[in-house]
Amino acid sequence: MNFMSNIWKHPKTSVTGVLIGVASVAGVLSQQGVSLGKVGSGTVVSLASALATVLLGLMAKDPQSASQQVSEPASQQAKLSAWMLIALLIPLPWMQGCSATSVAQNIVNWTPSLQSAVATVDSTAALLAPADGAAFATATAGFDAATNLLVAQAKAYLANPSASLLAQLQTQIVLLQQQVNSSLLQAAKIVDAKSQQHAMAAIQAVATIVNAILSLVQSISSKAAVAQMAAQATVPLATVRPYLDDAKAAATVAAHYDEPLAVARAQVAQAERDEICAGF
Repeated sequence: MNFMSNIWKHPKTSVTGVLIGVASVAGVLSQQGVSLGKVGSGTVVSLASALATVLLGLMAKDPQSASQQVSEPASQQAKLSAWMLIALLIPLPWMQGCSATSVAQNIVNWTPSLQSAVATVDSTAALLAPADGAAFATATAGFDAATNLLVAQAKAYLANPSASLLAQLQTQIVLLQQQVNSSLLQAAKIVDAKSQQHAMAAIQAVATIVNAILSLVQSISSKAAVAQMAAQATVPLATVRPYLDDAKAAATVAAHYDEPLAVARAQVAQAERDEICAGF
């Protein structure tokens, strides 16, 4: 049969098609709340989608000899690149199912890590040069109050998911994200190399968790609500993107969800793309 011979003649193209199919079906199942069972703190569906996306990324970077690159038809290379782009646009689920309750629980699960990261920020000023420590403390002064309010709202929403409580969450997570983004810009101005390293690392830890929670809130918000949230974002994520550490962000997410680092990298990248496209 022709399709069988094509599989053997074009194995990379065939595998790519299968992986795209897996990621596509997993995305649809996740949107419908189908999990097919749990894997660690996630689901079989989310794991399949994430792994398919990661493998597609690895295939896209698969080294080829110069002769192979020349011999491969340009149209086939173009098709493969297009397929990779399609795969990156497939929604990659962060949470078990898509219900408000599961997302609320996920947000609450992040709050201990968020409070711990903010506590680290509070103690970081003492590690900096005196002038830098004072500026750092001023730039991050609002973290404690904003975090405590967000945690209280998340717990309240989990106990009783409602439109009014969701609106409060939407407002508060954007407020905290903007505080974090602003502090990153301030920390980037620190001249002393050691002080800047300590300051950026502490704020980065908070930024990773805040962006994860923002992604979760975004996932259960209407398009109109997301647009309203984004309108309040005066310091876009794209502006502070050069100061974020991808490796540390992925490590934080992987540890939180007890999942492979490669999967966490894909999740962080997808969440950032979604937030930037939404206007955050």
